Amino acid sequence: MTTDGTMDRARLEAALADGRQLTVEVAGDDAEDAAHRALAAAERELIRDRDTDPLGEIESYAGIVGSSPSMRALFKMLDRIKNSDATVLVLGENGTGKELVAKAIHAESRRAGKAFVATNCSAFNDNLLESELFGHRRGSFTGAVADKPGLFSVADGGTFFMDEVGDMSPALQVKLLRVLQEGVFMPVGGTETRKVDVRIVAATNRDLSAMVKEGTFREDLYYRLHVVSLKVPPLRERRDDIPRLVGHFLRRLARRDSREKILTSRALEQLKVHDWPGNVRELENEMERVWVLSGDDAVIDVDLLSASVRRQRSASLAPPPPKADAPDPAPLAATLPEAVEALERRMITDELRRNKGNKTRTAEALGISRRNLIRKVQGYGLEDAGRRGS
Repeated sequence: MTTDGTMDRARLEAALADGRQLTVEVAGDDAEDAAHRALAAAERELIRDRDTDPLGEIESYAGIVGSSPSMRALFKMLDRIKNSDATVLVLGENGTGKELVAKAIHAESRRAGKAFVATNCSAFNDNLLESELFGHRRGSFTGAVADKPGLFSVADGGTFFMDEVGDMSPALQVKLLRVLQEGVFMPVGGTETRKVDVRIVAATNRDLSAMVKEGTFREDLYYRLHVVSLKVPPLRERRDDIPRLVGHFLRRLARRDSREKILTSRALEQLKVHDWPGNVRELENEMERVWVLSGDDAVIDVDLLSASVRRQRSASLAPPPPKADAPDPAPLAATLPEAVEALERRMITDELRRNKGNKTRTAEALGISRRNLIRKVQGYGLEDAGRRGS
């Protein structure tokens, strides 16, 4: 650390690159607190520089953030098809951003000046979905008090994103096939067909080819939808994009609340080892959660992450294995709360001794915030546990 409290950029770059927090050698808690704050400020400044650097690491395509090999391949494919009117089938798990891909296709196409319409086919029963897609005439069913245009009419000239298309009934599959083949449809209760010019982007998290073999999805419709197929990778297969996505979400929250926050390197490393079954949507929700829970703190540490995210720990965050000559653990307490308290007290004592009373390094080793550690030290009366003043 330099005399003005800033961190050497080369050391900080190296530390951030391998996901470790720099260890600051200081004497006394006041200097330790100052060093901790300076480190957080230096990390924040470095991330800001990366975001504004025209040659920086963050890459995106029409709002989709990512620069992993799988995402770059997706961006190249999007660039190839943007000027086409071909139907696109977007495949991927829930939360991977299939609608965002559909919006990118529309935004980069010649249809960008027209409407982008989206609907989820699993959100309606069969009758309501037919009315939603194709519209209805007055009196065609109970409650139809006026003519209503369907979403195909609304999307005329633009792009229609149909999510969870695999949930459509066989009867509606036939009607969708007619739109794809001839560009015409008939409203519910209507007697005349209507023609539309709509580019369809369909999406599903189901295996349509398997559904075709099972007879639950029409083969001719499958091939009509499958003109161009795009696979959006799950987040666990592009973990290198997690820091970029985190930065994207934190900047958006910062603009909303007019203040900045940053994750510690330990918290970021923990995010990178989670499997993210909910994918990018789950990560976005996690960032919103820790933002709120951090209150006025500018630094978000690993202890604020959800229990499900903290459950799987990386090798560098896991406690060291016990030595071969280590004494047997203390006998279990009578109750579970007593056992938990005894284990927590012992772990804190051991780490304080190992780190010579340095609370910042002890908190990092235990995976909790320094403030939380101080509360526990005071509660257990462990102020003298370290070999130097604490």
